[in-house]
Amino acid sequence: MPIGEETSEQLDYRPASLFVVEHVRFKVACRHCQGHVAVAAKPPQPIEKGLPGPGLLAQVITSKYADHLPLYRQEGIFAQHGVEQSRKTMCGWMARAAWLLEPIWKAMRAEVLRSRVIQTDDTTVPVLDRRLDRARTARLWVYLGDREHPYALYDYTADRSRDGPERFLGDYRGYLQADAYSGYDRIYSRGVVEVGCWAHARRKFFDARTSDPERAHEALARIRLLYEVEAAGKGRDEAGLLALRRERSVPLLDRLGTWLEEQARRVLPKSPIGGAIGYARSNWAALNRFTEAGFLSIDNNASERAVKPVAIGRKNWLFAGSEGGGRTAAILFSLASTCKALMIDPFAYLRDVLDRVCTHPARRVAELLPDRWRTHHSIPGSTPA
Repeated sequence: MPIGEETSEQLDYRPASLFVVEHVRFKVACRHCQGHVAVAAKPPQPIEKGLPGPGLLAQVITSKYADHLPLYRQEGIFAQHGVEQSRKTMCGWMARAAWLLEPIWKAMRAEVLRSRVIQTDDTTVPVLDRRLDRARTARLWVYLGDREHPYALYDYTADRSRDGPERFLGDYRGYLQADAYSGYDRIYSRGVVEVGCWAHARRKFFDARTSDPERAHEALARIRLLYEVEAAGKGRDEAGLLALRRERSVPLLDRLGTWLEEQARRVLPKSPIGGAIGYARSNWAALNRFTEAGFLSIDNNASERAVKPVAIGRKNWLFAGSEGGGRTAAILFSLASTCKALMIDPFAYLRDVLDRVCTHPARRVAELLPDRWRTHHSIPGSTPA
């Protein structure tokens, strides 16, 4: 006779599946003359008269822009499920999806421009140009809002000229944290406050460690002390962090500034260590700016991390097919990356939004922003607000 039982669990997997949704619309005719025939309207579709439903569109977007899976590989995966779907057709789907989601991108941009501080960085994107025998190098820029505006916005430009950031930022008048790229200078001259990045400064000293190890390691040790203060302040509110920085970081910076001045007179300006010292001294005011407010960061690493998905994806999909493809990528990267940063399942978000965006009132588009969408949904794989 049984005297008890033992239970064990095993994790298994059921592959995803494609399925067909059939919309049945009844036709009706006048019972008297049978001359007037009416057909019920089709439900709103993301792509009018198109094959993909919102779930399929969301899956293709998530696979490419969140999971770095290029369209030609997705083409092969669909073939394994018995569906022949060309990458050219899916490319058209992405363009249409980006067009539908662009109002959300614009609403996110408006929110980012309300931030007290914006972090930005950029990375290269090869773009096919039929006029050339090679790909042309374009740019994807990322703009990160602050804690109250937690969006990662990507913007496509054909080159790295200053026109791109100036056009995106418009009349913004807050803090801008970036590398020391000269293209931002005109933006700073009109009232935007520059915030420097100690990670960039540190990297230059790190690169100089083989040619002048004594001075390079001295600088690295001094910079490490600044980061130790940041670690000690983790979890404090803005006022507490600012007070800690004024107490401990400001004296460290004063001593580091004095040391840099002394060493600048003893090294060759064009040597690696001379370049590192020159970079820090020429950007000294911006590098000290993080001690002026508790909501500022010591470095720009968050935006550098935000461009990594583009760099990883680029190794797989290699290039954008056109200027339009670059703009499509910017919009879809923005939504996928913002969802991941907010711990929202990109598929769940995109599946729901693509199902509703065609009929959602334009005046209420802010309700579809990822963080606001999350407050009204409890989806497996997403973190509730």
